[in-house]
Amino acid sequence: MSTLRVACAGAGYFSQFHYDAWARIAGVDIVGSLDRDISSAAATGHPPFDSLSAMLSQTHPHLLDIVTPPATHMAFIKGALDHGVKAIICQKPFCTSLDEARRASTLCEANETVLVVHENFRFQPWYRCIRKAIDEKLLGDVHQLTFRLRTGDGQGDNAYLDRQPYFQEMPRLLIHETGVHWIDTFRYLLGEPLAVYADLRRINPVIAGEDAGYVLFEFERGMRALFDGNRHLDHAADDHRLTLGECLVEGTEGTLSLLGNGCLQHRRFGETRATELLAARQWKGFAGDCVFALQQHVINALRDGTELENRAADYLRVLEIEEAVYRSAEQRCRILL
Repeated sequence: MSTLRVACAGAGYFSQFHYDAWARIAGVDIVGSLDRDISSAAATGHPPFDSLSAMLSQTHPHLLDIVTPPATHMAFIKGALDHGVKAIICQKPFCTSLDEARRASTLCEANETVLVVHENFRFQPWYRCIRKAIDEKLLGDVHQLTFRLRTGDGQGDNAYLDRQPYFQEMPRLLIHETGVHWIDTFRYLLGEPLAVYADLRRINPVIAGEDAGYVLFEFERGMRALFDGNRHLDHAADDHRLTLGECLVEGTEGTLSLLGNGCLQHRRFGETRATELLAARQWKGFAGDCVFALQQHVINALRDGTELENRAADYLRVLEIEEAVYRSAEQRCRILL
């Protein structure tokens, strides 16, 4: 296909990054924008719709990009299949439950439709650089990885209200909405975890879900990864939403340090000075332009047949691990996966 026609469902806060990324990808034409508030859809600058069926019938897209809350995902996926759409990208959190996500994945496979979950953190440039360093044995044998989430946006009665107010009402917040990014990223960097142990807590009484906690992941060869999340505390960064925190990857021959400005440093074992593997810079888009990177990755795969990451059938594993994390926190025990 010379030009790939993309229709977008959703015109809320985060959709701005999707529309911007699509506009920068060569050979893509945004043919429609859907929102229950048609004025919001019109504000995107693309043909507006408030009916999915009408948008798909009139625009005949090759790909539907779903940028709406989980409660809409199954209906929109079914609607896309009914109209013969052969590629779908769906934002996370993916569907309303693991069972629903499984049904959505099975439906798309039965219809030979590509379904990709928009899990973009593994596409951030620093994690691609970390993966390359691990693959090239720059760190020797990796022993452990630690990520400290420090968004600094969770304090007080007005926490999250300026950007994503529904955060206050989510019964599961820290892991389901945010920590899930690192479940997937840890899998990308270290492979499939073997077991998890979680200690989660709610600090801010005005919200419904958890906003702090620790999750310890066990991997093959004795490797460990720790997700240390606290939305009340911050880290050294002008933009706390660039990296959302700081990361340390430690091996027998060196250490990688991700700073809040997006700089990735490498220190060789036994030395005191570090060198830059990735310099800090001003990125377009969101968090290292990871939305653009994911969407370009999908377009490349559709056009060239290259290997596709984040297929829904594979992403189900992330949701299974998420459920195990919450089960561990509730039962206060280590859960084998």
